[in-house]
Amino acid sequence: MPRPVTLFTGQWADLPLETLAAQAKAWGYDGLELACWGDHFEVDKALADPAYCDGRHALLARHGLKVWAISNHLVGQCVCDPIDSRHRSIIPARVWGDGEPEGVRRRAAHELIATARAAARLGVDVVNGFTGSAIWHKLYAFPPTGPQEIAAGYQDFAARFRPILDEFASCNVRFALEVHPTEIAYDASTAETALRAVEAHPAFGFNFDPSHLFWQGLDPAAFIDRFPDRIFHCHIKDAARTPHPLRSVLGSHLPFGHADRAWDFRSPGRGQVDFEAIVRSLNRAGYAGPLSVEWEDPGMDRVHGAREAAAFVRKLDFAPAGRAFDAAFESADNGRRA
Repeated sequence: MPRPVTLFTGQWADLPLETLAAQAKAWGYDGLELACWGDHFEVDKALADPAYCDGRHALLARHGLKVWAISNHLVGQCVCDPIDSRHRSIIPARVWGDGEPEGVRRRAAHELIATARAAARLGVDVVNGFTGSAIWHKLYAFPPTGPQEIAAGYQDFAARFRPILDEFASCNVRFALEVHPTEIAYDASTAETALRAVEAHPAFGFNFDPSHLFWQGLDPAAFIDRFPDRIFHCHIKDAARTPHPLRSVLGSHLPFGHADRAWDFRSPGRGQVDFEAIVRSLNRAGYAGPLSVEWEDPGMDRVHGAREAAAFVRKLDFAPAGRAFDAAFESADNGRRA
């Protein structure tokens, strides 16, 4: 049974959901991974209006689409981050409030809990998102950063997220962190530390996104092999490393799409991520959830890219082997002996 091919709506939140759903079906998608911004999935309405979630399903069904996961990356970012003026533009006014940092973090945590409850009402069991991080800005250890300061960052994450994860578990919903720079986990080592910090909470796992691992120099398929039981959701997103003699993979404060960047995102199949290896690792892990296109390519028209990406993913996917390829020889040999 092929995995459903979905489109993450975060990069399309400028369009009404009705408009995007019609287009996504025409492009070849089975469903949408609904972002909790724009009008795509509104957490407050889902909890206040008993008919809201049925209305979202009805809207999708009109276009032959389904939903398997929702995503609230923007609110999640504010749970552990040092809050500044940049965060105001990405979260609802009710979460920003007066902008006092600790108040923003507390309200973001409450909103993430509300997202789990809204997901349960919608009938999905995965919320993808970010955590933010109190220590990302200490990545390069100067001024000198002692191990106790890093440990304190993970303790802060655990203290803030364990109550959130308990609420997720009570709703039978799982939180899938997108392992990503600026989050508490951005590679395999930090993912392991984050898991330990929350004592391997059953509601905590990962939204696998190969693009962010690839440009850092990791093998994305190896990440799946390391955490097979924690892959709760999967993004299909490509990237390319384009070495520059005077630029680094840190981005050089250049905007996405700048010709001098040493890496950038690409439409799926147009970059350098080994998706063949990823599908094989997903098969070994027993992952049967959606393959969700997170479409980002600064050099390509997004409609062209989304349509092309749907076809690429559908062709890419394949089921694991149900039997050994040489089992027929063994059966034939048994027949001869009989």
